[in-house]
Amino acid sequence: MIPELERAAKLADGYLASLDRALVSHEPSASSLRERLDKQLTDEGLPALQVLDELERDAREGLLQTSSGRFFGWVIGGSLPVALAADWLTSAWDQNAAAYACSPAAAIVEEVTGAWLKDILGLPAQASFAFVTGCQMAHVTALAAARHRLLAERDWIVEERGLAGSPPIRVLVGEHHETLVRALRLIGIGSQAKVEVGILDDGTIDVAALRTELAKNPAAPTIVALAAGDLNRGAFDPFDEVCDLAHEFGAWVHVDGAFGLWTAASKRFRHLVRGIEKADSWATDGHKWLNVPYDSGLAFVADPTPHRLAMTIPAAYKVEVKDVRDQFEWGPEWSRRARAIPIYAALRTLGRHGVARLIERSCDQARELVQRLAELPGVEVLATPVINQGLVRFLDPNGDHDARTQAVIERINHSGEAWFGPTIWHGQRVMRISLSNWQTSSSDLERTVAAVKAALEG
Repeated sequence: MIPELERAAKLADGYLASLDRALVSHEPSASSLRERLDKQLTDEGLPALQVLDELERDAREGLLQTSSGRFFGWVIGGSLPVALAADWLTSAWDQNAAAYACSPAAAIVEEVTGAWLKDILGLPAQASFAFVTGCQMAHVTALAAARHRLLAERDWIVEERGLAGSPPIRVLVGEHHETLVRALRLIGIGSQAKVEVGILDDGTIDVAALRTELAKNPAAPTIVALAAGDLNRGAFDPFDEVCDLAHEFGAWVHVDGAFGLWTAASKRFRHLVRGIEKADSWATDGHKWLNVPYDSGLAFVADPTPHRLAMTIPAAYKVEVKDVRDQFEWGPEWSRRARAIPIYAALRTLGRHGVARLIERSCDQARELVQRLAELPGVEVLATPVINQGLVRFLDPNGDHDARTQAVIERINHSGEAWFGPTIWHGQRVMRISLSNWQTSSSDLERTVAAVKAALEG
């Protein structure tokens, strides 16, 4: 075996084996990390095995153990062993997954995996797709397709003429993530195009308010952005009703399903995405709930024509091959990793039922964790999980609940037993619970509840 690969495999295996007993966070200072990692760059270099050993030693305390079953901050999954192994193969094969001619196997794997994903997620079979870095670039890809169609319908080919002088596009949103807004900036629509529509008490978009907003300027090119599982409560907009309404006005419906789109894989939770197939585009991540390595963003577009026209570009050196799919014609990158391979391996290993069990187990565990925290004194539940997201805060006898909540979160995280992220919700400092890791066990939940109890008593 190549010595460097053998050493890396040994170091990686040791790291993964330690996750169950290791602290989730060591909380090192930036200065101490710089002191360890900011080495002198030599003229002649160093032995490769020495570099690997020192890298593992020096970086270890600066790694947030997001693959741990006790990491509940943000929506970050672990990596299924088969997906990680396939990711290693992807690196070893070192294919440029830009086009069929660059790597026939990578192109066909992507073609096959895209079809499997549409089936699992309940999306139209004819929809086009792109494998991108993450949900941020999935938004960019899908909204670029929306931009093309909306402006082409008004005799403006944006890829040729640019945006200067074009009809302004408005973007109607309810609950939304910052990546959606940044996508609007990146494709030149701009953040000022965003119009916030009222939301109901359950966090879903107010359909009556949306109708009123659409009717204010029915001729305007419009995107309606919906959420399939918002980041705080896991709320799902009423896709069936909203898609019908938006299409009455000729609007494009885009769905941010960064993690919530995966509920379509489960019969128990599929009702949450009823009507989602009526949308025009969808964005999600594989590195969240499917538990494959970064970077695994996914964009889908119901009508392949505006998608391809928004992305493709001619090249004199392109090798023409009939009846194949060239990946660069569907995404914003040219040179790129063969990122469909780990997803292919994960889906083949899990199967449809395995994906469903992964989703359902996370939802059940999130609900159990929130319910058990609710039994502790001084814990107020603000949002019981609809799927895998919950919100709690910690009450202060003197009324400063924000400071108390922040202090308890810091004590939990400092203990290293678990890790939670703080956020602001409805003007309050709260603790968000996000559970999406395939490794989370009953033991992890026990240890986490004990860590929260200890933090409350500290």
